[in-house]
Amino acid sequence: MSYSTDDEWAGHLVAFVRTGLDGGEQVQYFADATDPARVTRTLTEHGIDTAGAVRRGQLLVTTAGETYLAGSGFDPDAMIGLWHEAVAGAAARGYRSLRVIGEMSWGTRHIPGAERLLEYEMRIHHEVFERLPLTAWCFYDRRLFPHSELAALTSAHLACSGAPARGAGGPALSAAPLADAPGFRLSGSGGYESRRVAAATAAALAASPAPGLTLDLSALDHLDVAAVADIARAVHRRPATAPVRLRNAPPAVHRVLELFPELGAALEEAGK
Repeated sequence: MSYSTDDEWAGHLVAFVRTGLDGGEQVQYFADATDPARVTRTLTEHGIDTAGAVRRGQLLVTTAGETYLAGSGFDPDAMIGLWHEAVAGAAARGYRSLRVIGEMSWGTRHIPGAERLLEYEMRIHHEVFERLPLTAWCFYDRRLFPHSELAALTSAHLACSGAPARGAGGPALSAAPLADAPGFRLSGSGGYESRRVAAATAAALAASPAPGLTLDLSALDHLDVAAVADIARAVHRRPATAPVRLRNAPPAVHRVLELFPELGAALEEAGK
């Protein structure tokens, strides 16, 4: 979820929290650029019994420093583990599910591990949301993120998984989780300017615990040799029993694999 004004932020916040409190969910807010006191004050000003929700443990307002950045920096694996712990904690307190807003403004700062944010956004659908009674919104302030970077990050959410609009300042290459199988989809054209997206895709492929993955290239126009090599090396790091299958690879990718058969040896063609 992205916003560009304080009123837009407040509107998203109040609607999300009210739905959770009324539905018997535990609600948490991970603040970063926003003062936690402002979060609770805004909810109160919009008619929510914030003090009562906090008192009974149904509403918790913490910070990115206690969640996303609880270690020496950002670690996607640690954060995925934290989601599992948070859902278990909510269940132990009698709540049927967990609802969370996390501010992502820390991703614009020079924090160790912040470069792995896109990898994390790609992984959480299959590793967290598909497995847990959890609804989470990542709050992105459009005033803080460069447009192309924000477009890549929001495209990595399944709800925004379509190919990016061309000519609109979005990323030339975007990546998103698949809806129909464990795996990811690459869209657009990948070259030097898209190295960050390709590297994040490779990292997500290597780290995914799924026994098998699909890499859908149906919407891909081109992927350069360096990007294909990154992906192939990531696949080599996976167990032999956890293959990665290419779906609908374009001719340009096939040509790269023919030129460098050692890369193609790490990937399976779907349907073959």
